[in-house]
Amino acid sequence: MKITDEQIKLAANTIRCLCADMVDKANSGHPGAPLGMGDFAATLWLRFLNTAPADPTWPARDRVVFSGGHASSLVYALFHLAGTNDVTLDELKTFRQFESRCAGHPERDLLSGIDVTTGPLGQGIAMGAGLALAAQHLKRDNRTWVFCGDGDMEEGICHEACCWAGTLKLPNLILVYDSNGITIEGSTAISLQEDTKKRFESYGWRVFNCNGHDIAEIDRVCRRAMRVTDGPVLIISKTTIGCGSPSKQGTPGVHGAPLGADETKALKAGLGFDPEKSFFVPDEVKALFTERFGKLNRAAKAWRRKNPDEKGAWAIPDYKMIADSLPKYEVGTSHATRNVSGEVMNALLPLTQTFIGGSADLAPSNKTYLKGLNDIAAGNFEGRNIHYGIRELAMTAIANGITAYGTLRGFGATFFVFSDYCKPALRLAALMNLPSVFVFSHDSFFVGEDGPTHEPIEQLAMLRATPGVTTYRPCDANETAFAWFEILLDTKGPSCIMTTRQNVPTLPGVSHEGLSKGAYVLFEKGEQNESTIVFIASGSEVHLAYSAAKTLAEEGRSVRVVSMPSMELFLRQDRAYIESIIPNTLVKRVIVEAGTRFGLDRFVEERRETRFITLDHFGASAPYKKLAEVYGFTEENVLKVARELI
Repeated sequence: MKITDEQIKLAANTIRCLCADMVDKANSGHPGAPLGMGDFAATLWLRFLNTAPADPTWPARDRVVFSGGHASSLVYALFHLAGTNDVTLDELKTFRQFESRCAGHPERDLLSGIDVTTGPLGQGIAMGAGLALAAQHLKRDNRTWVFCGDGDMEEGICHEACCWAGTLKLPNLILVYDSNGITIEGSTAISLQEDTKKRFESYGWRVFNCNGHDIAEIDRVCRRAMRVTDGPVLIISKTTIGCGSPSKQGTPGVHGAPLGADETKALKAGLGFDPEKSFFVPDEVKALFTERFGKLNRAAKAWRRKNPDEKGAWAIPDYKMIADSLPKYEVGTSHATRNVSGEVMNALLPLTQTFIGGSADLAPSNKTYLKGLNDIAAGNFEGRNIHYGIRELAMTAIANGITAYGTLRGFGATFFVFSDYCKPALRLAALMNLPSVFVFSHDSFFVGEDGPTHEPIEQLAMLRATPGVTTYRPCDANETAFAWFEILLDTKGPSCIMTTRQNVPTLPGVSHEGLSKGAYVLFEKGEQNESTIVFIASGSEVHLAYSAAKTLAEEGRSVRVVSMPSMELFLRQDRAYIESIIPNTLVKRVIVEAGTRFGLDRFVEERRETRFITLDHFGASAPYKKLAEVYGFTEENVLKVARELI
């Protein structure tokens, strides 16, 4: 059945009315972008998009990203019409309400078919680049369509990700720019004067223009874009924000507020709909979507029969194979854990076939290059090493896109202090429960001569404060290996591993089981009672606590050393385990960590017999041993502080 331009226009106007109704019913939302994008969205869905509503996780489907997530009512209207996830009219009426699947911004975990959670502008563009790269690596010919707006274009992540995608000549990535020239404060002319076409052409993109309200033009430009096979495409779709709203279209007032009852009625009347009917879908429009997506549902079912083993899920590596391949390090040797992390990655990741990623131009420093697994480059996407360039924010979001595609797990790496640049995308990884992995080397002021700009102080507390993120700050070589083991087996959310620049000794008592629970008793001597001094430490400070505790034990003191490589894992354990490691009865505590005290006070006993050796100011430029002496991160000072509790 050939779908005419007039039928697509009817579908677009139906979408406009549904979106206006949703926002009005909720008395909250953003009607402007959905009204403006209705024509392009209807054309794409009814003529070109290769998705199967009955099988929204079909691995071979096209991926669709709404980077401007505030336009979510458009997503839900399309899902309803196409039959994706059985989004009913009644559910559209719950838009933006508590426990509704039709949330204020599209959320991956609420509705399968939403490939990535969007909202922070620009993130969807970078994740779309990751989705497109994953498809190329897996040799699938599906397309990635990304809808974005003026706000996305202004965000720095857009530049980072699109320059990267252009450098790689990434095929089958089509960015649809809803160019309406309006942001919240007024015309984009007040803050945006660039020539977007020239900008993207300088990146290496093909750029096409169209009138975003002319169905025939939209049809032609989509066909042109789909014929491009040697790089990404930008479609600049000129639209009117709030198209159809008689008094508000083309103004900032239609961006983020309901039209209101009278304006919505006028909109419907102007589009030829009954102004008194809400949430109405003409039978002709229902039939169009039923016919189109019925065929695609059958195509997906046929594909599944031909490819029964392709699930699109993240495979969990064989436990025994990983355990047998895990490097082991001799007690008494000394290693920088960044070096160990690289050795472990090269021992384990080739066994998984799924990890793909790289560093923000720092692989020689953070040791994340996978030897013998080749580089991804323009025209060659079979390798597993990605050169992200100096683009930490885009790197993290691209890794999320790779992971969101399914099958693959994306990873990225940089110096720990630059996790500040990664934070927005890390937060989205946690929101989506994506098992992306991030390696952060140079994890403390022990970076030394590079000075305070490169010495992380508050970053560990920041990551620990982010729900759903699991951090690992291993104390030595073996804890580093065990941490990677756990990361490989964890597909529930993002993991971050922090590694040292400086050598640290390999300690006795390090336990894989203990690390898997986040914290454990590394060393203890004497009868455990109220006079026991408990040392709690992570990372490179554990050996300081261990040395101080051994000295006290030799003097006949009762001591316990708790290594806490992952606070999050520890706090997820049951109360009995937590109490067994840090009993309430053991009130004399020394907490040692080369970072801010913030977040560590939870381990202070009510009687306050606790001492902290932390760093609540920025570092300095000097050899790290000098800084350790000045800041008190020496065995002598840890011992001195512990003696204050005796």
